[in-house]
Amino acid sequence: MALLLSALAPIFIVIIYIYIKDKYEKEPKRLMLIAFLLGAVISIIITTIMYYVFDIILPLPDHTSVMQQFIKAFFVVGLTEEFSKYIIVRYFSQTRKAFNEPFDGIVYAVMVSMGFAATENIAYVLESGFETAFLRAITAVPAHATFGILMGYFMGKAKFSNNKIVLNLTGLLLAIIFHGAYDFFLFIDFIPGIWIGAFVSLFIGILLSRKAIKQHQKDSIFKNRH
Repeated sequence: MALLLSALAPIFIVIIYIYIKDKYEKEPKRLMLIAFLLGAVISIIITTIMYYVFDIILPLPDHTSVMQQFIKAFFVVGLTEEFSKYIIVRYFSQTRKAFNEPFDGIVYAVMVSMGFAATENIAYVLESGFETAFLRAITAVPAHATFGILMGYFMGKAKFSNNKIVLNLTGLLLAIIFHGAYDFFLFIDFIPGIWIGAFVSLFIGILLSRKAIKQHQKDSIFKNRH
């Protein structure tokens, strides 16, 4: 039970943070919970299927090279995981009537991302213990949160734009780029000290996420009602 709580605690901290930041018109808790559960189950299933397909059409040899790890980080992991989240935000959340301001893109994308991260975290932590729980609480969980915020920022704009396809795909692409960069620097750990690049990309992602949150708060159509 303690391991389970240590795996889920950082997930709920992120969710509470985003819920508080949604200042002017809170999302229905039921829809947020459904988005979270879809992220925890359906996006994991989609990712697993896509991993399997990639393994068939793009098998990577056992020996390690920088190029192989680049392909793995951006195209295998980054693309599959972020696409599996994107599909849920695009076809479940974005179509809802409650999705009525750009900030909602951030809320739902983070809920889906945290659902995904929760399942992933539980698996890793139950296998490897409290040290992994702590490390992931300060690395992987905030990383998934930033990928969700960056994707959701553009998907929130897309809902109210005539340029929906471009903005939606911009959100997806940005999430893939940051996810791929974060993983790439961790994957090439055979180069001494290169892992620092993962924290640099995470730091940049957090700065951009804070900016994205402030921008959508500022542009909220419900702002003047409070």
